[in-house]
Amino acid sequence: MQISLKGKRALVGGSSSGIGKAIAIALAACGAEVVLMARNEDKLRAVLQELDVRNNQHHSYLLTDFNDYDRHKEKMTHFFANDRVDILINNTNGPSAGNLFSKEEGDYQKAFELLFQNAVFASSLAIPYMQDQKFGRIINVSSMTVKEPVDTLVLSNTMRSALASWSKSLAREVAKHNITVNSVLTGFFDTDRLNALMNVQAENQGISFAEVKKSRISSIPMRRLGRPEEYGNLVAFLASEQASFLTGAAIPLDGGASAAFF
Repeated sequence: MQISLKGKRALVGGSSSGIGKAIAIALAACGAEVVLMARNEDKLRAVLQELDVRNNQHHSYLLTDFNDYDRHKEKMTHFFANDRVDILINNTNGPSAGNLFSKEEGDYQKAFELLFQNAVFASSLAIPYMQDQKFGRIINVSSMTVKEPVDTLVLSNTMRSALASWSKSLAREVAKHNITVNSVLTGFFDTDRLNALMNVQAENQGISFAEVKKSRISSIPMRRLGRPEEYGNLVAFLASEQASFLTGAAIPLDGGASAAFF
């Protein structure tokens, strides 16, 4: 099976590094025109140079900070006033780690805007064009903590669960327009974000980073961290015609780490 996304345009959030970057690279390799989106312009420019252009794509980037919700809304509104996308990847940086009693009301509000509101707003702007074209793909980069919450990631647990529920409802509403909405429940991938979380864990527990990493890997049945390019491969499939009957799903991509089966 060959996946072709020629003629499709994708907007990829958080694509200056890590999983977002891997998704952008995979979509471009399949022929899509990619609009990168993140807050670090130097990194965005560097990623832009890595994207495949064998199908004469004209890739670009949108500079924005997901943490500044009001300003980000303005930028998204301006973008969609002039541009359209067939594929929307809702992916942002994650909120800070911490347990239930380390967070205050304002922390929850910021996390709500970051992980939930940003995705809802972007989707609402992207959908009208998708409806007109009778084609659309909305893919949310989520977390396996939707099924098995982690005590030290209370903000992420809460907001990603809300988005997964909303996405299921959205999927049912737009399916008749040949628009699919799916979420990927991300496990432990070899990214800067995971390394940062493991560093925090090491400091809190008074152990070495190497010990934390070894323990983390041992919790994964495949006994390794995920590779970002593996994530990109799944998203490319979800964005394709081959996945046209797959919608409303929350797909674990975690090397078998999650014990939950539904």
